[in-house]
Amino acid sequence: MLVVVSDTHAREESKLQGRTAEAVREADLVVHAGDFYREPVLNAFRSAAAEFRAVYGNNDDAAIRDRVPEVRTVEYAGVRFAVTHRHRSGDTGLVMLGRGRDADAVICGHSHRPRFDDSGGLPILNPGSHAQPRGNRAAHAELIPVEGDGETGVDGKLVTTEGETFETFGIEGDDAE
Repeated sequence: MLVVVSDTHAREESKLQGRTAEAVREADLVVHAGDFYREPVLNAFRSAAAEFRAVYGNNDDAAIRDRVPEVRTVEYAGVRFAVTHRHRSGDTGLVMLGRGRDADAVICGHSHRPRFDDSGGLPILNPGSHAQPRGNRAAHAELIPVEGDGETGVDGKLVTTEGETFETFGIEGDDAE
C-alpha cells in the first residue's frame, strides 16, 4: 500500500493518529507532499515509515529544504507520480508539471482540502491534512496496487483519521512498457 499525507505543520512530531498512524505503519511506501514545518517532523515520518519519499512545502524550514526536493517523481505499482507541494498556476500548472515528468498522475498538498480530480487531462490527488484540516476533513490517501491481466494501476481512497472512506478512485499506469 502507498499512503499519501501532507500539511502536517508541526514543530516536533508527526501528529499521526488513528487510521492515518496505522496506515503509515502498514504502508510499503509513504509519500509526504510537503509542509512538515520543522525538521524533527521530517525525522519522525522517516522513522515511522518503512520507505519514505517527500517534497518540501512553502512553510518548511531551511533544514527540510536541504534534505528533500521541491518536486520529485515516485513510481508505485506501475504508476508514475509527479509530487510537489503546490503550483502557482493551480491545476493547469500541476497538469503541465505532470506531463513534463511523463507522469500518470500528480500528488500535491497546500490547500488542506482532500480531493481527487481526473477531469483535467491528468489525475490530481491531494490527500488533505491529517493534522491541520482547516475546516476540511482530517484525511490521508491510501492506494492499493491493481492486480490482474498485466494491467498496472492503483485503486485509491481518501480516508479520515477515524478510518471513514469518503471517496474512492482509480489511477491507471502506463501499460506501454
